[in-house]
Parts: sequence; structure tokens; C-alpha cells
Amino acid sequence: MIAELRTLVRYRLLIQSLVGRELKARYRGSVLGFFWSFVNPLLQLLTYGLVFAVILPARRPPEMEPYLLFFFCGILPWTWLQSSLTEAAGVLISGGNLIKKVLFPAEILPVVTVLANLSHFVLGLPVLLAVLLIYRRLGPAALLLPLPMVVQLVLTVGLALVVSALTVHFRDIQNILAHLVHLWFFASPVLYYYGALQGRARTVLRLNPMTHLLVSYQQMLFHGDFDHWRGLAGTAAVAVLAFALGAWLFDRLRDTLAEEV
Repeated sequence: MIAELRTLVRYRLLIQSLVGRELKARYRGSVLGFFWSFVNPLLQLLTYGLVFAVILPARRPPEMEPYLLFFFCGILPWTWLQSSLTEAAGVLISGGNLIKKVLFPAEILPVVTVLANLSHFVLGLPVLLAVLLIYRRLGPAALLLPLPMVVQLVLTVGLALVVSALTVHFRDIQNILAHLVHLWFFASPVLYYYGALQGRARTVLRLNPMTHLLVSYQQMLFHGDFDHWRGLAGTAAVAVLAFALGAWLFDRLRDTLAEEV
């Protein structure tokens, strides 16, 4: 794991350059360009809001009102994770011409994918913060926001390393991953309030690392306070283990990646 960190630090300028290239390529030929990073979260919010607040209205705990704002606090970080993993699954295959070069560190590609999606998350944050300010929800607890962001970054990079390395050898993972991430979404408290769950459902969700990250975001941004320190600390430990596993697995499969792509 230490060697992996040294590699990422050594090639930090290359990573920065590739992230910039990825962001420019994503919006090349687009009229709105980077403005889509602000528009996409709003369109996603309006879509889910139309479904769950208008078409399928339901009685919800007062802790979730206004519901669209509560949902926004969860869907933004979730989109970062989902996009990173689904894109990381094919990033080594699509970047085969790069990893076949002897001196190119292949682990950079999944990291670039995660950081590019982190950029979209950061660009979407001003929209969320502005809405929170309008509803007078923004409090001092929002200053703690970098904590869950760092934990999620480490967790997502670790998972991206695992997914990207395995997909090179088992192409079916790309198809399976889409369904697993979809299931993971409904097993995470994005659409519902974690504090209202009781019994077995709460016990099962407690084992989900994204549960504690999403609760942290919701408390810091939506509720204006934060007392989920144990859950966030536990997730931080899981994130470090995920990164260590990803670094170990990637290192074990490194020599076969160029042959398989």
C-alpha cells in the first residue's frame, strides 16, 4: 500500500494532466461545456423529485422534509461513487495503448476516473450549498464536509483499483457491476431516513460503509449537526482496508494486464 501511495505521489502531475484531459474530453463539442456539471445534479434532482414527491407521494418522517433537499444531500455523493466504479470497470481496457507502455503506471487510470468524478461532485456542491442557504439549513457543521469526502475518496479509489484490475481478466464484471451498484443504491439511505429504521433493517444497513458516509453528509449539510463520529471512523478503517486490498490485488495482476487488454 505504501508503494502504491508513493507511485501516486510521484506521478501526481501526470494524474493532474489526465484528469484535466478527461474533463475536457467529456464536454468536448458541448455548447454548455462545464456548465453541465451544475445542470446534471439539478436535472437528476427534478427527475427523482417528480417521481417520489409528485407521482408517488408518501408520508415521511419530519427529519426528511423538505424531501428534495434531503435527497439532494445523498444523491450527489452517491453519483460520485456510482460513476467512478462503473467507469473504472472499463478504464484499463479502453486505455490499453497506454498500459502497454513499459514506463506507464497502470494504476493511474482508475485513480484518474475517481478524481474526474470527484471534480463533478465538487462542481455540484455550490448548487447544493446555495439551495441549503435558501432554506436556511446551512450551518457550521458544513465545515466538516472534507472529512467524509476524504474517507469516500480513499474507499472509492480502493474499490476502483479492485474493479478495474479484475475486469481485465473477467469482462462479465462490467455487466454484473451495473446491477450490483443498483442494488447497493437501494441498500443505502439515499431515498429514506436511516434514523427511522429499526431492527434487522438497521443492523444490515449498519454494515454498509456508504450508509455512514451518507448519514455524515446528511447530518452535516441537511440537519446542521454531526454526531456520527463512530460510524464515520469505522468507515474510514474500511476505506483504508479497501485501498490496501486494491493496491495488493493490482500489484499482483500488474504483469498480466498488458497481455489481457
